[in-house]
Amino acid sequence: KNIIMIGPTGVGKTEISRRLAKLAQAPFIKVEASKFTEVGYVGRDCESMVRDLVEQAVTMVKTEYAGRVQKKAEAQAEERLLDLLVPPPPPKTPPGIYDQAGYEAPPPPVNESYEATRSKFRLLLREGKLDTRSVELEVKDKAGVPIGVISNLGGMEQIQDQLQEMLGGMFPGKKKRRLVKVPEALELLVQEEAQKLIDMEAVVKEAVAKTEQNGIIFLDEIDKIAGRERTMGPDVSREGVQRDLLPIVEGSTITTKYGPVKTDHILFIAAGAFHVAKPSDLIPELQGRFPIRVELEPLTKNDFIRILTEPQNALLKQYRALLETEGVTLDFTREGTEEIAATAVQVNEQSENIGARRLFTIMERLLEEISFEAPELTEKKLTIDAQAVKDRLKDIVNAGREGPPEGHRQGPGSEPVYLVIGATYG
Repeated sequence: KNIIMIGPTGVGKTEISRRLAKLAQAPFIKVEASKFTEVGYVGRDCESMVRDLVEQAVTMVKTEYAGRVQKKAEAQAEERLLDLLVPPPPPKTPPGIYDQAGYEAPPPPVNESYEATRSKFRLLLREGKLDTRSVELEVKDKAGVPIGVISNLGGMEQIQDQLQEMLGGMFPGKKKRRLVKVPEALELLVQEEAQKLIDMEAVVKEAVAKTEQNGIIFLDEIDKIAGRERTMGPDVSREGVQRDLLPIVEGSTITTKYGPVKTDHILFIAAGAFHVAKPSDLIPELQGRFPIRVELEPLTKNDFIRILTEPQNALLKQYRALLETEGVTLDFTREGTEEIAATAVQVNEQSENIGARRLFTIMERLLEEISFEAPELTEKKLTIDAQAVKDRLKDIVNAGREGPPEGHRQGPGSEPVYLVIGATYG
């Protein structure tokens, strides 16, 4: 069942959907609803999101198949590279030569000296002792298709794909010889051999099945297309987009370059902050297509502490690793981490609430001087405690306490009084 997630920015709506797709090993794309327009107008039509999802699924399945044939591709690429490093001797008897009795001539005997040299080079190649050598390799020229001629067909992705395929047949990719280092040559040869071993028909078939059964489309900024008021003329980027979304979310068949794709079982997750608009501002038909409604609460101090410390790529770990490249060791105390989280909550309350994204601003301001002066620091081990956090971030906290910005003053009562500059009244 489709889901609509309601919550402020930076609360983790996109990350929840991305983690869900990763756990399910499902094709996933994120699109912004505000970038689509009604069919027939300049802009992207809603069906393009399904085509993008199929492309993502094909890439995912192709990568999976490449992993299965990786060892075989590496072995074949190694043999091709050895042929370039140690060219085989020409045969003494050309193939297809027959003797007087009408029998084909036997193959030439194995050249033992050549095989010994080849084995020696194979060992040197695996040990990395040939990495400085260069070989001449024939590779495909990617500039064969004039894509730039048709790159500006906005909102016509399907026509663009067909034109590229047609022109690709008219202008096949030429091959050119390049002088590359041995490691790069080996990598290129592995890619070529893996491409030969992959059955693209099976890849496309499995990718389409994955898209239809497990695909996830994340519709961000759904609140931006909620019609708040009626305007003159056609509403092509709000209500028009909602009408175009209806058949796709409900279930329809979309034509892609990999064949027809049914959207009946694709999971659609819509998300938005809904600060101005409300979910009820969506057209009733679209509201009914999202039966599960989830409201996310703003992040608390404990949430920020967990975000700073628990993930594998937590912010504190990232900054430690970054400064270790300059020989500086950072040690964040528990009290210092709590103060960072408390400051983030306080600044979010005083100004715009941007959720976990506030931590990036806080951390950059906290370590601004240390990052700049890291190469010249004499003390290479630094401890970030609560007092250090307060001293470095007092400007941010005080800026939020200074009150409303210029042009807005507080009146004698509790209600704010706004100064309108340059206005005239009749």
